[in-house]
Amino acid sequence: MSLESLYQEIILDHYKNPHYKELHAPYDVEVHHNNPSCGDEVTLRLSVEKGIVASISWNGVGCSISQASTSIMCDLVNGSSKVQGLELERLFLELMQSKGNFSGDVEVLEDAVAFSGVAKYPARVKCALLGWMAFRDAALREN
Repeated sequence: MSLESLYQEIILDHYKNPHYKELHAPYDVEVHHNNPSCGDEVTLRLSVEKGIVASISWNGVGCSISQASTSIMCDLVNGSSKVQGLELERLFLELMQSKGNFSGDVEVLEDAVAFSGVAKYPARVKCALLGWMAFRDAALREN
């Protein structure tokens, strides 16, 4: 099995079986982001306790890329410090802005490196970033 095939499997698995995709209460902050170019949407709820992402949940509609990316992002940031979560967002943004010339650190980004091929397609980058930008917005709004 090629690496590209494995990455496609990871994306499809998270799309078909998304993690944290049920809005929970209570929460500290809720944000809604959409990609007007394709209609993808995500609503994200975040709770932070003593600097740690205590709970994250979301709901959304859209393509496999936006939905799987949000699922993977939640796996990575849940239980991390808010600072670590924002660093993961920065690293994922770097991966997406690489135009496919950077594969990411699998030790840090784990399943999120599956989107390295998406970086070659500028029209799809916004899809992959949708949930990550929602997390960034929520984390920066949270006191």
